[in-house]
Order: sequence, then structure tokens, then C-alpha cells
Amino acid sequence: MEYIYASLLLYKAGKEINEENIKKVLEAAGIQVDEVRVKSLVAALKNIDIAKVLEQALAAPVAAVPAAPAAQAPAEEEKKEEEKKEEEEEEEETVSEEELAEGLGALFG
Repeated sequence: MEYIYASLLLYKAGKEINEENIKKVLEAAGIQVDEVRVKSLVAALKNIDIAKVLEQALAAPVAAVPAAPAAQAPAEEEKKEEEKKEEEEEEEETVSEEELAEGLGALFG
């Protein structure tokens, strides 16, 4: 992941994405550089238009927005479960008060 971040940082800075620059970025971050990974990354990025990929990546979250209402359903279910738990706790408290009153009555006969 850090190799990809290094290449994106170089792209954003307007620098050439090559082995030497990626190594410099990774070393500056304190990351031990794997030469094979650097070479394969540079080779893979030669045929990729990073601007186009970033544009597509930024457009992707917009498509995910309609999925948000589906996330509300679990929240509503959680509210219902909390209400049920509160009702059960109230019932338990009522029962425990009745038991307490019976216990006191038995003491004084």
C-alpha cells in the first residue's frame, strides 16, 4: 500500500514516477524498500493514466450514496431493540418491587 501512496504523492507533486523517486519517498517515510516491488510498480504504472483512475475513484462514492438509506434500517431495528430492553427492565423493576413488599410483609407478619 505504501508503494501506491508514494506513487500518488509523486503524481500530486508533479514529479516523475520512477524507481529512484519512489525509493526516496519510501526512505523518507522510514520504510524499508523492496527493489522488486518498486520495479514492478513502476512497470505497472507506465501504461496507466493516473488522472483518469483518480477521476473514476472520486466518482465511485457518488454511486454509493443511494445505499445509505439501507443503512438506516439497522439503526431503526437497534432503536426497537433498545425500547424492548427498556420495557423489559421496567417490568423487572416492577416485579422486584412486588417481591420486596412481600418479603417485608413476611417479616412483620
